Amino acid sequence: MPKRPSLAESVRAGRRATRVTVAAAAGFYPAAYILDEPVTAVYALFTPIAFGVLSPVPGSGRRRAATVLRALPAAAALTAAGTALAVQTWSAVAGMLAVGFGLMFGSVCGPRLAGTVPGLQLFYILACFPPFAPGTLPQRLLGVAVGGALLVLCEVVVLPDAPDPSYRDRIADTLDLAAHAARSLIRTHGSEPGPAARLRAAGRDLRFSRQPPGARPTGAGRADRALAQAGSATRRLVDQLAALTEAGPAPSDLASRNLLSGTAAACAETAGALRRRRPAAGPELIEEMIAQFLTARDGDPTARVARPHPVLRRQSTVLTIAVSAVTVRTAVALALDGRRPVHGLPREQFWYAWTPTVRLFTVRLAGNLTRRSVVFQNALRSACGLALARLVAGSLDLSHGFWVLLTVLTLGRTTAGATWSAVRAAVVGTMAGALAAGLLLIGAGPSTEVYAFLLVPMMLIGFAVGPLEGPAWAQGLFTLVVSTAFAQLAPVTWRLAETRVVDVLTGSAVGLLCGVLAWPFGARAETRRSMTALLRSAAPVVRATTAAATGDGPADGDAARQAVRLTLHRLRIAEGSYAQYRTEPSGPVPESEADYLAALNFGSRVLVGAYWLPRTDRPPELPAAALHWARHIGEEAETAIVRAADFPPGGVRVRLTPPPSLSSEAPPRVLSLLSDIEVWLDALAADLRTSTGHGTAAS
Repeated sequence: MPKRPSLAESVRAGRRATRVTVAAAAGFYPAAYILDEPVTAVYALFTPIAFGVLSPVPGSGRRRAATVLRALPAAAALTAAGTALAVQTWSAVAGMLAVGFGLMFGSVCGPRLAGTVPGLQLFYILACFPPFAPGTLPQRLLGVAVGGALLVLCEVVVLPDAPDPSYRDRIADTLDLAAHAARSLIRTHGSEPGPAARLRAAGRDLRFSRQPPGARPTGAGRADRALAQAGSATRRLVDQLAALTEAGPAPSDLASRNLLSGTAAACAETAGALRRRRPAAGPELIEEMIAQFLTARDGDPTARVARPHPVLRRQSTVLTIAVSAVTVRTAVALALDGRRPVHGLPREQFWYAWTPTVRLFTVRLAGNLTRRSVVFQNALRSACGLALARLVAGSLDLSHGFWVLLTVLTLGRTTAGATWSAVRAAVVGTMAGALAAGLLLIGAGPSTEVYAFLLVPMMLIGFAVGPLEGPAWAQGLFTLVVSTAFAQLAPVTWRLAETRVVDVLTGSAVGLLCGVLAWPFGARAETRRSMTALLRSAAPVVRATTAAATGDGPADGDAARQAVRLTLHRLRIAEGSYAQYRTEPSGPVPESEADYLAALNFGSRVLVGAYWLPRTDRPPELPAAALHWARHIGEEAETAIVRAADFPPGGVRVRLTPPPSLSSEAPPRVLSLLSDIEVWLDALAADLRTSTGHGTAAS
């Protein structure tokens, strides 16, 4: 059974329907009855529908108004292009293919563009159908301008929605919680109950899947990239802090307590910067604290104080928390202040800080220009479907043929099963709506006053109920809306309802055909494939990082850099596949289903280790036993990752060899380094076990 809309969703839909209805009616009636310009009336009617219903722009009222205002020049350009290319069917088809692919593929550059894509496509669709009338272009552009301006005004003054909590605020709240938990850990020595559960819950709440579409920093620009990295690092920070609170008593040594206290202060200050209470700060202060911690922990080569293994592990965990705080602090500074120098930090981790803006967008587009990208797949499927629909409508000379393309646009899904489900519901709804519209047209006849009276309540009901109740209600009510609208612009009969049914059936057939032929299983198979590729690319990075950290290999060799870049690229592709996979309807998830989110966490953790572990100075005279263990554990981890990449049934048992017990004569830096590597690999092993469905079995 489909999930019923909540009261809040219903109220929000009603407010949106009111704004769209007011804007559409305020443009349509004067153009149709005062100016006697039916072409202007059509575009003044469909512009609010395009941006308010077909592609509901996310965000608060003011933010939506700004987005629509910025999209209007593109809408005008697409209207002009469609008008010019309507001269021949082949030119209109070619234009539809280019426009459809360009807009859909370009949506990867940011959520605002993605939110306006269906509406922008509608402007080309409306203009590219016969009659070829370039002389009506001024009236068309006037309708677009009037409808867009009225929608912008209504978004601001007619029942405006309150802004959703921003991602910055959510990060700030989580950082405040982390600061409180760190101070509490120092004060109570870890005896306070419940902080670990609260920390993990706060980290889960930072997932993009739990954010409103308009609040997700998924753009290709520097600010969005930095904010997304800040969110990821904050999730990692609270997860590490939760692990520290679960590990037993808090570290008692002064160096660890000072670093933990400094990390808490840095989290609180960064939260203040995100809320614009304080200027954004760089990572210099906490980096200095890390240096002091390393000096106190490892700096005296003559020290021979025996430290138990649990103490070493807790110190290493405190260090990982501080490193995550450095990442958060740096990313927040970049998000708030834009392009600023990042000194002394891994360049690869903050590569976007030095990259020109145009290059950032080029990298995003080029990275998704592969058949393994779900963005590329969706763009190609949608563009081919719309182009085929335009070809069929033009070849068959269908009346009101743009309804064919509108059906493809609104019913297309990322899986064949979901498309078939939408088509079935839409056909039933259209049949019912056409029957009601036919009876209305027969009963009212040429009386335009009846249609003028009914249009506003029809729009209000259709735009409020349709998006909530699914394709059947949406198509049925929209059939009534367009019937009452077009009946006011030209004499019509009940055959208009028949035309609507034929066009919807044609569009449904085209959409279903494309859904079956082009990647019919959606992102499910692609997600598994991309996760496999991610793990396989990460495997050599783990071995190379272990070798570089112990001085057994180069930290910045060409092969290591290429492996890190490949892993980062595959992580981005896997994130895109997983994001779409989460939106697709599916049946019951089998118990053996891989935990893809854990695989993504694994990839992110691998990169963090690759950026930071080799920065630790190589201890002098690394004992042979320690060097042998580092080589062995690197190879062992690489083998386990390669095995896990296939997500075998039953999962993968990851058992890593513990570090050797060195004599008390071993330098402190040796023991600390081995502990740092062990803590990193243990965290990777836990992610790996979870991702392959083996839970948290003991290693």
